[in-house]
Amino acid sequence: VACTLTDRASPAMATYTYTSQPRALPCQRRRYRDDQMQPAEEPMRYGNIMYDRRVIRGNTYALQTVPLLFDFDLEVKPMLEVLVGKTIEQSLLEVMEEEELANLRASQRAHEELRNVELAEVQRLEERERRHREEKERRKQQQWQVVHKHNETAQKIAAQTFARRYLADLLPSVFSSLRDGGYFYDPVERDIEIGFLPWLMNEVDKTMECSMVGRTVVDMLIREVVEKRLSLYERKEDKHSPLKPEDGLSGPGGMRDPLVGYESQDHGASQAQRPLPDRDSPQRTPYDARYMERVSSQDRKLMEEEVEQTEMRKSFRSEEPLQ
Repeated sequence: VACTLTDRASPAMATYTYTSQPRALPCQRRRYRDDQMQPAEEPMRYGNIMYDRRVIRGNTYALQTVPLLFDFDLEVKPMLEVLVGKTIEQSLLEVMEEEELANLRASQRAHEELRNVELAEVQRLEERERRHREEKERRKQQQWQVVHKHNETAQKIAAQTFARRYLADLLPSVFSSLRDGGYFYDPVERDIEIGFLPWLMNEVDKTMECSMVGRTVVDMLIREVVEKRLSLYERKEDKHSPLKPEDGLSGPGGMRDPLVGYESQDHGASQAQRPLPDRDSPQRTPYDARYMERVSSQDRKLMEEEVEQTEMRKSFRSEEPLQ
């Protein structure tokens, strides 16, 4: 049946297009494969059937030669035109889209640049405004400080003037009372009064005490020497001139009585440690004149040397504390 259909359709087969009616395809399938181009006498070299060339594997439909169903060149032209048009249109659309995207990116970049410039300008203006505001606040603060200092200075001047006027009569009395009370003093003068003068007075007292002790000792020594001399010369005088009872007050016995009284007075003075009168004193007793007349020149020289040495010792002792 298939062969009959194929034979019937073969003379009347025409060009098959997309608008043609469907029809059955002729069956021209080969039922057997072609013989191999291998001679019969050639021995079989394939022991495995998988490698035998005489065994045909797969579909053998493609090996059949059938007439063309349609004219490809004729039928493909409108499709190709449509495909090419669509491709060109799509490519144009893509190109236009890319150009539009590029333009959008460029405009966006320009807008961003303009926006950045505007933002920088806004920041600059804000910074300038901030600086102006800070400068204004600083100037206001400075002016307020100047006014405050001016008012404070005026108040201080007024207070100072009032205090001066109020204390003009009060200060002298206060200072005088404080000065009298010892609150105001010269530190050097106070140091001299507290530290130096007491020490100086103490040293002067010690020096004067030593000087007085030395003078007292020297006076005692001189008194003792003079008493010994007087007693010695009295004995000599008693030996050379014996006493007469009738001479009374005018004889040498009368002169001896004042001497005895004088010796008793000298002994009392020595016991009381009183200094002798100076030898240069103008008051002289008759016995002293008589005594000085009778003293030999050698004894007088010895007494004068002793007195000079005593005076020199006194002068040296008085000069030592001063040094």
